[in-house]
Amino acid sequence: MAFSFAVIKQQHSGVDRIMTKFKLSMLTLALAAAGSSSMVFAQQDNTDTQQAQEEAVEVISVRGFRRSLQESQNIKMFNSSIVEAVSAEDIGKLPDVSIAESLARLPGLTAQRLNGRSQVISIRGLAPDFSTALLNGREQVSSGDNRGVEFDQYPSELLSGVVVYKTPDAGLIGQGLAGTADMRLVSPLAHGERTVAVNARYEWSQISALNAGADDKGNRFSISYIDQFADNTIGVALGYATMSNPMQIERLEAWGYADTDDGDKVIGGAKVFANSNLLERDGFIGVFEYKPTDSFSSAVDFYYSKFDETQRTSFIELPLLWGGAPLVNPTVENGLVTSGGYTGVKGIVRNHGNFREADLLSVGWKTEFKLSDSWDATLDLSHSSLDRTDLILESDAGTGPAGSGALDNLSFAMSDRGPIFNSTLNYADPSLILLTSPQGWGGDIIPGGQLGYYNSPSITDDLNQVRLSAKTMLDNDNFDSLEVGLNYSNREKDKKADEFFLALPNGALSAPIPNIAGTTSLASFGIPGMVSYDPRQLIDTGALVRVRNPNADVLIKDWNVAEDVVTAYVKLGIVSRVGEIPVTGNIGTQIVHTDQSSYALAASGTGINVSSFRIDGGDKYWEVLPSLNLNFEVGTAKYVRVGLARTMARARMDQLRASQDYSFNPALNNSQATPEQNSPWSASGGNPALRPWIANALDVSYEQYFEDSKGYVAIAAFYKDLESYIYDQQVIQDFTGFPSGGEVPVINQGVATTPQNGKGGRINGVEFTLSASGAMIMPELESFGAILTGSWTDSSIQSNPNDPSTPLPGLSERVANLTFYYENDGFSARVSSRYRSDFLGEISGFGSGRDLRMIEAETVVDAQISYSFSGRYEGLTLLLQANNVTDEPFVRVEGDDSRRVIEYQRYGRTYMAGLSYKF
Repeated sequence: MAFSFAVIKQQHSGVDRIMTKFKLSMLTLALAAAGSSSMVFAQQDNTDTQQAQEEAVEVISVRGFRRSLQESQNIKMFNSSIVEAVSAEDIGKLPDVSIAESLARLPGLTAQRLNGRSQVISIRGLAPDFSTALLNGREQVSSGDNRGVEFDQYPSELLSGVVVYKTPDAGLIGQGLAGTADMRLVSPLAHGERTVAVNARYEWSQISALNAGADDKGNRFSISYIDQFADNTIGVALGYATMSNPMQIERLEAWGYADTDDGDKVIGGAKVFANSNLLERDGFIGVFEYKPTDSFSSAVDFYYSKFDETQRTSFIELPLLWGGAPLVNPTVENGLVTSGGYTGVKGIVRNHGNFREADLLSVGWKTEFKLSDSWDATLDLSHSSLDRTDLILESDAGTGPAGSGALDNLSFAMSDRGPIFNSTLNYADPSLILLTSPQGWGGDIIPGGQLGYYNSPSITDDLNQVRLSAKTMLDNDNFDSLEVGLNYSNREKDKKADEFFLALPNGALSAPIPNIAGTTSLASFGIPGMVSYDPRQLIDTGALVRVRNPNADVLIKDWNVAEDVVTAYVKLGIVSRVGEIPVTGNIGTQIVHTDQSSYALAASGTGINVSSFRIDGGDKYWEVLPSLNLNFEVGTAKYVRVGLARTMARARMDQLRASQDYSFNPALNNSQATPEQNSPWSASGGNPALRPWIANALDVSYEQYFEDSKGYVAIAAFYKDLESYIYDQQVIQDFTGFPSGGEVPVINQGVATTPQNGKGGRINGVEFTLSASGAMIMPELESFGAILTGSWTDSSIQSNPNDPSTPLPGLSERVANLTFYYENDGFSARVSSRYRSDFLGEISGFGSGRDLRMIEAETVVDAQISYSFSGRYEGLTLLLQANNVTDEPFVRVEGDDSRRVIEYQRYGRTYMAGLSYKF
């Protein structure tokens, strides 16, 4: 089904824009940004609508990927802020398989791949902590310890699009310092007709199932229903999407590179993995609109997602030089041992599992009504909540307990993937491999060493918001509207830790594996195979027993953070002129009051010597956030935009926790102790009194839109001056009242390492976009097109003052995206490539903690072809899609030597074939 638009006069946010010099085919697209498509940003009154209908002289039809581009272009063109947008090609069909992948193609945005999927987004070189995600204009909770939303929890099939605000205005609540991504659900009344859309896809991977019993085939299915009733005064939209997404990962992780006796570097230890992951997600949306008159409307929308992820990991850990194994027959090239061997290696056979269950709910109720003839009001109530439980299960096996069992003699040769091994031991022999602790690690808790670890953290996150705003139109030469509003939000995030050591019953040191599932191949790194089993069954059957970890470092992982935020704002719409140049935009300010608090435990010691007590903290503060957006129409479809704003991003939730791991050292409890040096007291933890990141931002952009809907070109520059940055610092703390083990402290002050507001810096960059139809070259190429985006970003911020060379997390200095597409007579094809230079990324470390690691540059290529039938089978579309076409790996290296691979992950290509039908 095609989409038809017709208009000559465009009114957006109370601003008349008469573009008599525009060709009509371009003018007709303007309505896409104002309410004729499923993404609605402003609604015209009856007079404007009637006038547009009377003046309509041309009707055009747009469909498919080209429709998505044109609608996104118009959202950008007619917005008063500097924005980027992604619009659905059709109901239930964003241009990519995930929201994150679509956003990563926008200028200045990048995605980080985690477990083979694009999950989190960085905007303008700043980590996900600095941006926020909204759903229908409302802030959303997150599943991690921080505020960054994992976008793969939102099915792309149920969204009509996403708008990314790079410059805020005073009415944008929940704005981020780097930017704000607003995901939009469909508006059934604006959609204007009954539609049922069904999508089904079958998915498979280039890499077959690596772990015994794992899935390597998946599927996606979605259905959407949109309708209007009671003479178009009631609108209903319902949607359901389900997904089963398998992923196989061939992976190597090095301990690091040790120094030989000759001063050369050699692999000091390694882990060789086979990962089989399965993501299962069910999502539901509902939108119910009621608009009996032009002066009253009410809408309720909800979104629910159930997210289950299973990660099965089989691997062998090889303690090499750092494990005491002798290096033999080394071959050295330019300071690196490129081949050699190790003797007497005692490997650990490990079967791990990460199991996550998360339930996300978002509900909103928005009512618009007239306060008087001149004032319109909006009341918006919303709730967002998340419950997440993880089980991170580790299980160890080997040839025997520490000091006994067969040893391995292996050779290795370095490659672009790291070391490739040749082992003499059969790790797939179930009579050789036993449940045991081959290295005796954890012997201070479990005699003979632990046989694994059971870690089950849980997170709840609740956010309630109430917003009331009022708007009136002004009769003024420079300002056309006045909007005032008040928003209250209450957020509470709670994390619980539940951790155990694993051991054999009755103090046994080894036992046969009772539930062997088969053999897992590690051939990609030279090891033919290993014994594979489900570690959960070991717990369920009692083959392994749990011994609670009572240590202080576990107790402090429990915390609660709460925030009450009141935001008052005022915004003036600008309609003016500078000479003959029309100027539109807005000016306003937010006044924000934050009351933040946290409670947790302060704990010290291990085992039976642990002491702990509750600790509370918090702070209250005000921030004033002015903003100015100016748009100068310097020619026909040519705009210069200027944005000035003071923006903020609140600290990470885990940085705001009150938790502290403290210690009292009796050996230092003497007259030589001072608070700065040799104090018996020390601590590390969070800081509930942290203030937010604050930045003063300047944005300038030039945009030119081509005639006849042929595309546009834009170049933008930005400069952000961060007044402060949050990083760990050593500060003097008063420990009065902390337990000291019965000793009388000579002083009550000592050094604590906690997050603090420190010196900031600048981040600046340039962005470029060219979206062009082949018709700009010659009419015969009208069916072809290309989109090119690029950005360059630089920063002076030192994220770690103790190591000035540490880059800013999330910052890739160079980012580029290129898409070629073809659409004609129902046939569509496109190839997309996205590149980002190396960056410091956040990955999940031990115990699901946060680790920052350097990630190498990558280029990811995706492609798809589709055919939409006409005539008898109109509404049916067939599709074939390939992701990661070039099989781009995920790589981390040590230092500046690309040969010293620290981590290598290969995901392979992923294919999807499917169909969609709309009627």
